[in-house]
Amino acid sequence: MTRICYAQMMTKQHKAPAAFYARVCGRVQGVGFRYSTIMEARRFGVDGWVRNAANGDVEVWAEGSPEKLAQFLAWLHRGPQYARVDSVEKEDKEPLGYTGFDVEHNSSGL
Repeated sequence: MTRICYAQMMTKQHKAPAAFYARVCGRVQGVGFRYSTIMEARRFGVDGWVRNAANGDVEVWAEGSPEKLAQFLAWLHRGPQYARVDSVEKEDKEPLGYTGFDVEHNSSGL
């Protein structure tokens, strides 16, 4: 996964990017949540990452058009079949220029 500068992203994508950080709470680890999140993010054309948090939550960083992010966020509220999403805490952020979507393995992604 790479980061590109905001100006490069604007010229390549020709859209007003947006971003959010989300913490998904509930039964979201051990149920394929990260894998499903990657598949859905790619389906919606969203860039960023997903990772397990030490407390059992799942953290997500997502970038893309506001419309695609809204669709992706709606999916995060449901999650995959065997998950139970109790809540999603979302914070709007400035895009960092991620390309692609994958698992983030360290806690310094923000």
